[in-house]
Amino acid sequence: MTEPVWGPVHQDIVGLLADHPADVPAVVDHLTKLQDLLVRLPPLEESCPLADFNKLYLVITSTVLDGLYDDRFCDPAFLARLDVEFAARYFEALRFWSDSSPSTPKAWSCLFKRMRGPDARPLPSAAAGVNAHINYDLPFALVTTFDSLESEPIDGSDQHRDYLEINKIFAERIPELRRGYLDNWQLMIDMVNGDIDDWYQGELVEYTRNVAWRNAQKIWRCRHDPDARECERMRLDDNAALLGRLLLSPLGAFLQ
Repeated sequence: MTEPVWGPVHQDIVGLLADHPADVPAVVDHLTKLQDLLVRLPPLEESCPLADFNKLYLVITSTVLDGLYDDRFCDPAFLARLDVEFAARYFEALRFWSDSSPSTPKAWSCLFKRMRGPDARPLPSAAAGVNAHINYDLPFALVTTFDSLESEPIDGSDQHRDYLEINKIFAERIPELRRGYLDNWQLMIDMVNGDIDDWYQGELVEYTRNVAWRNAQKIWRCRHDPDARECERMRLDDNAALLGRLLLSPLGAFLQ
């Protein structure tokens, strides 16, 4: 008999994923509960590669929620809806993987496959998850959000400014998050490099999110053409999967 995908916590994770968060506090609650389950997943347990990404995602989403409470955004309804749609794609990928479905995006599969080993270092694992979520999920989450709000992705709009504000949240949280993934010897190198690594990571996130915005605009223009939309989906999935495999490779781990 084949062992369940999530081992001893399979039913707990499947039960959690059966619920669909409807607002940002519910997304944070889901990510928190998922994190508690992922760190119990054998054989890697505390060093589960997916837990490394989920921890980062939880921190960023919690900061977004704080920003919504603090009136940080021009259009909180847009930002809240985008956050929910964005998370929905991550949870959908997890549901596909739970069912061993061939519909699991390739961008996510390369990380999910590492949950049974070989072990992957925390920083490359987190980076691979960020890659899948931003390069593959985010453009479609943007299109779904704009469609539901009867708006569109326009440069310079309040929605675009709020989207760019998330870059600042990444910049604020990256130093703490990145150092949390490093071994002692890496921390020593990090001290020598000063703020260079933090700056580089921030610039990389900003660039990647800008590309996601452009891809969303491209998908928006063909959103009523199923064939063209599917072509874009496959292109983004293939590209993100290629980068994800590189990030998780020995070369990718060394470069990080």
